[in-house]
Amino acid sequence: MATPKKGRNASAQSKPGRSLALILIAIVALTGGMFASGHTKPRLGIDLAGGTSITLRAVPEAGNEAAINKTNMDTAVSIMERRVNGLGVSESEVQTQGRENIIVNIPKGTNSEQARKQVGTTAKLYFRPVLATEIAGGKGTASPSPSPTGSPTDKPSGKATDKPEATDKGSASPSASPTTQGRAVTDALKADATPSASASDKGGKASPSPSGSGGTAEDDASALQAKYAKLDCTDEKTRSTVGDGVKASDPTLACGKNSQGQWQKYILGPAEVDGTDVDKAQAVLNTQTGAGWTVTMDFTDGGAKKFANITGKLAQNQSPQNQFAIVLDGEVVSDPYVRQALTGGNAEISGNFNQQSAQDLSNMLSYGALPLTFKVDSMTTVTAALGGDQLQAGLIAGAIGLALVVIYLLAYYRGLSFIAILSLLVSAALTYTLMALLGPAIGFALNLPAVCGAIVAIGITADSFIVYFERVRDEIREGRSLRPAVERAWPRARRTILVSDFVSFLAAAVLFIVTVGKVQGFAFTLGLTTLLDVVVVFLFTKPLLTLMARRPFFANGHKWSGLDPKSLGAQPPLRRTRRPSAPVETKEA
Repeated sequence: MATPKKGRNASAQSKPGRSLALILIAIVALTGGMFASGHTKPRLGIDLAGGTSITLRAVPEAGNEAAINKTNMDTAVSIMERRVNGLGVSESEVQTQGRENIIVNIPKGTNSEQARKQVGTTAKLYFRPVLATEIAGGKGTASPSPSPTGSPTDKPSGKATDKPEATDKGSASPSASPTTQGRAVTDALKADATPSASASDKGGKASPSPSGSGGTAEDDASALQAKYAKLDCTDEKTRSTVGDGVKASDPTLACGKNSQGQWQKYILGPAEVDGTDVDKAQAVLNTQTGAGWTVTMDFTDGGAKKFANITGKLAQNQSPQNQFAIVLDGEVVSDPYVRQALTGGNAEISGNFNQQSAQDLSNMLSYGALPLTFKVDSMTTVTAALGGDQLQAGLIAGAIGLALVVIYLLAYYRGLSFIAILSLLVSAALTYTLMALLGPAIGFALNLPAVCGAIVAIGITADSFIVYFERVRDEIREGRSLRPAVERAWPRARRTILVSDFVSFLAAAVLFIVTVGKVQGFAFTLGLTTLLDVVVVFLFTKPLLTLMARRPFFANGHKWSGLDPKSLGAQPPLRRTRRPSAPVETKEA
């Protein structure tokens, strides 16, 4: 058993270059990836780089004030975090403040306006039949022209498809007369007064007067058409309030832009399909049809049946009653018409999308609708001046601490401090490149607590070197030469280092899981540097010490090597000596 062990030790001593080559390749690869990606600096957090702070206030729907509760607020925070952060650690913070406010902090470099839409958009999606539509400020029904050039309301890029069956509005049938539209609105209100009014009215209860006037369906239809006539979708304030407080089971007014960028107003019937019926949504670049960026949706089984039912009904009507509007948070994003029932269980939203807007919409639909409606109370810019001063002070403190560590190593370990300093530099190189790459990869942002975690890691890394060096010195004190001492000390030092690093990593992991916000940056950095400490000690420090043990400067125990047997108080191994036996007295016979 002793012979193989010696063989393994000899092999470990003779091939330390493999480990050094491996870590060198890793550093070169990470550095190359950092420059190739163009991210040569870590992404800074809001306290270091500045950013935007958004305050959102929950607004209850009419008659549902109790919806603002802790459960719904926590759900909203969770959805907003997933929308903004996506994956991993990011400096973006989402947290509640008081009973009805949510604070969102977004670091500089993020499109604050786009982020505001991401976090504040309720993402309530409805498919509603179109009862009437016209250009905002115009008169009569806006009907597309069959001419090749198309009319201002023609939306060839706005279509929903279940494959090729649904086409755009460029070849729509002649529009219905105002009298037909009025009858359609009245019929919709009458239908809503019955228990089976809307597929999306899940409670099965109808409100006899959706408009709240308390009159007949004809009166309610007249009131709705009067509001429709006065509706000015070109006014931003009007657009922000149109449809507020309207239930999904009620007809409503809405605004939306057509492909020419003109605002168009609508009278829409009760919602037949809603966002909860969408199983999955994703942004797709449609190069085959030339539609550009679109958002594809797969419906649930129940949603597919509802969608087939409403499209089957609409296909029997004339324009615009053969159209359905895709309404997101009260705004019409597309209003395609259909010729026949779409039964494939999927649909496509196309329109004036670019890659960013298509991905934003699919992101909001995929992560679900917010349980509450939010209004932006304030959006302010956060300056990085204070954070920059604190960072400078922190870096100065870190530099002083590092200098003290180096001075201690030089004074106490002398030549061994060369190995320790090189190991610290390798650890710093790995930490920096990983932080630079993790910014675009998982959204990691370097904030002040993260910097503190990196400074704390200097002590953890130095502690690992000290443990190993002291084990080697203990072996030399017992009378062994350097090369055997390096190998015999490693197993005991390795166990101590692994146990110490495991405890540090476990503490960092628990802290990361149970905390939120900036404290997670500290925990993440501490955990990352702890893992790197294990990598550096195993693949760099130990192999390098093995190589240095072959150099006469260290092997012969030079007084400046830090391994001088005399200065360490080494004693040669004691040999057993036989003690002389005491003389035995005998009596004469």
